[in-house]
Amino acid sequence: MTMDLRNTLIVTKDETQYDLKAKRILARKSVLSHILAATVDEFKGMDVSEVAKHIEGEIYISSVPVESGLTNLGMTDAKGDRIVTLNTEDFDNNEGLVRFDILFYVRTKDGISQVIINVEAQKAKPSGYSLLNRVIYYVSRLISSQKERDFAGDNYDDIKRVYTVWICMNMDSCIWNYIHLANDALMGNYDWEGKLDMINIVLLGVPNELPEKGDGYELHRLLSTLFSPDLPPEERIDILQTEYDMAHEDALGKEMMEMCNLSEGIWERGIAEGEARGKKEGKKEGQMDVIQWLKDHPNSTAEQVMQAFGLA
Repeated sequence: MTMDLRNTLIVTKDETQYDLKAKRILARKSVLSHILAATVDEFKGMDVSEVAKHIEGEIYISSVPVESGLTNLGMTDAKGDRIVTLNTEDFDNNEGLVRFDILFYVRTKDGISQVIINVEAQKAKPSGYSLLNRVIYYVSRLISSQKERDFAGDNYDDIKRVYTVWICMNMDSCIWNYIHLANDALMGNYDWEGKLDMINIVLLGVPNELPEKGDGYELHRLLSTLFSPDLPPEERIDILQTEYDMAHEDALGKEMMEMCNLSEGIWERGIAEGEARGKKEGKKEGQMDVIQWLKDHPNSTAEQVMQAFGLA
């Protein structure tokens, strides 16, 4: 195995660990409660501690890579245990495999209905396809996958409402879009029975720069505090404790530190890769090229560094 391939595999392993740490942080009830209170109509205005009580069962986190042709390999819960009920991987022989980052049920305030919640984390807005198209595909699978699990036969009235919340980091500003079904009566005024609120899409764009405290920015400030690469771990934890009442979350603090350390390790390996390439090509300016590039792209990932210097 060449040194370049070995280092690339190490970086990939670290990035996988980073992604899983990020999902575990996002999947904590104390964090999800803030997301639900801000995005799900029924929970808006509720105290987050009360919202947490409506989260039912396990919060499922996907940790298995998705490749064409894979069968359903299962998933883990937030504790790392294998489970076989609500699955983060939806497999159909004709359509392939879809992996959902975080998936769980919430019970509505009336104590009768359940809602399926899906939360997806994106490092950045994808450049190879339109994100909204992927989101619509995911929410459609969340609806269709309920057959024979949440409803049987032709009992379509038993389909549960679905919320899919997509968090896209590295945006230029705070973004918040709510996309849902609408009924435009073009002729007549017939009242078709059914759940117009069955599909709910929330798109959140979060900048690296920490948003100022103020009305309307609480959720974005929380997400930026959790995932922005520009904040030192101590400042993150202080904000979480003082502004979001997460002082009791010792495990969250530990995972935050581990995630930050992984992020720094990935970045440092990217520097080393670039420097090695510069030396290999006999370029005296190679190291300075890398350093300058990183100064110009402070939020770059190891993958982006390697691509920029022909290592990917």
